Amino acid sequence: MSERDRGSPSTQPGHYGEAGTGVTFAEATIAAAWNVQGDAERGAFAHETQRLFGVQLPVAPNTIAQSDSVSALWLGPESWLLLARNMSPLADFQATRDSLNTAGGALFDVSASRVAWTMAGPQAATVLAKSCPVDFHPRAFPSRTCAQSLLGHVNALFVRDADTFTLLVARSFARDVWHALTESAAQYGYDVGPQARYR
Repeated sequence: MSERDRGSPSTQPGHYGEAGTGVTFAEATIAAAWNVQGDAERGAFAHETQRLFGVQLPVAPNTIAQSDSVSALWLGPESWLLLARNMSPLADFQATRDSLNTAGGALFDVSASRVAWTMAGPQAATVLAKSCPVDFHPRAFPSRTCAQSLLGHVNALFVRDADTFTLLVARSFARDVWHALTESAAQYGYDVGPQARYR
């Protein structure tokens, strides 16, 4: 039985809802996701994270630092999420964890814990705002920033890169979130695209 037959919104590429295209969705492929914890003001920790990941951890709340292959998202005063487009910068977890432990930090592999989608189009922010209290206007939520909030009843992480949003949610809630997103987008028309790598 297909997803359409079961009453679930389809994740297959195609056009859904009204005739126009207000939103485009694509599942984002994240090669690896690691949670880094530590004191960024501690010299040894800051130096080691820069050496290991090739990116300086951002210290301003809800900001993002990027290298060619890794994005570092601020989650809290001593917590960051590293997202990699390919495995090379986040390849040897055990050795990296040991090096970071020596520098007073901690490292956790959370690669399997989340599902991510990219959203773009003229109604993308409107669709998100239907279920989330975050102000998604570019003045309040500019490019290369992130925010943790609720999408409906589900904890979510929102990332903005220019006019594209990336939404990350716990894998166990992915079906509920996808249903809510597509239900909100149907009145504007939406396209489901093929997989795309996280930017």
